[in-house]
Amino acid sequence: MAEITASMVMKLRGQTDAPMMDCKKALTEAEGDMTRAEEILRVRFGNKASKAAGRIAAEGVVSSYITKDRKFGSLLEVNSETDFCAKNEEFLNFTNEVAKAIVDQKLKTIDSLNEIKIDNITIEELRTQLIGKIGENITPRRFINLSAKGTLYSYIHGSKLGVILDLESGNEELGKDIAMHIAATKPKAIDKNGIDSELIDTERRVAIEKAKEAGKPEEMLSKIADGTVNKFLKEITLLNQSFVKDDKITIETLLKKNNATIHAFHIYIVGDGIEKKEEDFAAEVAAASKG
Repeated sequence: MAEITASMVMKLRGQTDAPMMDCKKALTEAEGDMTRAEEILRVRFGNKASKAAGRIAAEGVVSSYITKDRKFGSLLEVNSETDFCAKNEEFLNFTNEVAKAIVDQKLKTIDSLNEIKIDNITIEELRTQLIGKIGENITPRRFINLSAKGTLYSYIHGSKLGVILDLESGNEELGKDIAMHIAATKPKAIDKNGIDSELIDTERRVAIEKAKEAGKPEEMLSKIADGTVNKFLKEITLLNQSFVKDDKITIETLLKKNNATIHAFHIYIVGDGIEKKEEDFAAEVAAASKG
């Protein structure tokens, strides 16, 4: 029997994107014949989806689609297991098609993706085919389908962070600038009204406890807490933030100068809130070579 080396396994993985252990098994079955092993993996593509479904998908991309009139748009996160998959052209095409379908077919919930078709093939079927071909779990995680009160703008930073913005009046340059600002500063809301009161209460309690530990007098605690909360709100609310391209003005001032209003914004960061598994690629190679 031919010796199956780690370099052979890695080469086959590079040709097929299949998981290491599947590459090892295919090479063993093909007695080291690389071409035959690749054919074996292609035959097995349809079975990979069920195997991949249980694996953590915490990488991926954020994609956006906006109609030509800028009145309807979507922001979508689709997860994969590795950043390598997230750069795959077919994976990127899939996410762009789904982002467009969300708007075209007026979808509202992530579960509704399973019910629609793109070119007479369901999204679930397309997803399963892609999993089979790439060999990784691929999962549309969440989306926003936005109908604008004003005009929609989007900004995608390196495919890992995306923003969609509903801006009344202004112009394209302003829309892009504010969308990029949001991506850079990641505000939690437009203004104080969008911040959960519990979050504000927590900041106040923490500020008071810190002041007590620092030995501040009792009569000063409330004033200190007010200052801390105000600083906190300035940092996390969009209108109060200093504009990243000109820190001498706030976003609120910038909007007033342009007679513009922000109705809504949404920001997605790939994998936000997903517990990621630490991968040891060297250990994976070693495990595959030992079989």
